[in-house]
Amino acid sequence: MGIASDLKVLYHLAVKPVRGKNHAERLESFYGGQAEAYDDFRKRLLQGRQEMYASLELPEGGVWVDMGGGTGSNLEYRGDDIPKMKSVYVVDLASSLLQVCDERIKTRGWEASAKTVEADATKFTPEEGLADVVTFSYSLTMIPDWFAAMDNALRILKPGGLIGVVDFYVSRKYPHEGRTQHGWFNRNFWPVWFSSDNVHPSADHLPYLQRQFETVTLEERRAKVPYLPLIRTPYYYFVGRKPAV
Repeated sequence: MGIASDLKVLYHLAVKPVRGKNHAERLESFYGGQAEAYDDFRKRLLQGRQEMYASLELPEGGVWVDMGGGTGSNLEYRGDDIPKMKSVYVVDLASSLLQVCDERIKTRGWEASAKTVEADATKFTPEEGLADVVTFSYSLTMIPDWFAAMDNALRILKPGGLIGVVDFYVSRKYPHEGRTQHGWFNRNFWPVWFSSDNVHPSADHLPYLQRQFETVTLEERRAKVPYLPLIRTPYYYFVGRKPAV
């Protein structure tokens, strides 16, 4: 992977129009031409993933659902644990990304437990009915009805189960005490900058997550943007637990 691959990704990020009559078609329009180059570029842009996944307790014989998991690169962070689990579902609506994930699963020898599912994160239910862990890695900002995705995660999680989210965001103008406060530029620039790719950083992610789940870990940080050395985009990672009752 080099500059040619980066240029392909940047073309899809900044130039190529995103078209489609529904969310699945728009995702495929965005990702279809960059699926193979996706992981290398995003590794530099999408920070906090390794820390979030490392913070999760993945129980032996348990069920893990990675919502909007795309190419399955997130599984690499817990590759040693995957063979010990009953089921690992990579859920996405972009078929081109799931094809890359299928190859990854085959190459790593994870077929016994890991599988891809082309499905909607707001509706998906694992075959087992409930999951021990549900994760969203830079996918929540791309789900139009992200409230429904959060509610669905809460529904399918076992009592005491964990949710992990890492994503871009902006703060509220007056955030809760102890939370990061972004200035006017960040609160207004990033939603506009990302929106052309149907990515929508929200000021409501963290308040909603903390209302629905018991906070285990929360970090608010900034990440470098490839080829834009003078700016940093805000992101967070959150691990929460579904109340036991």
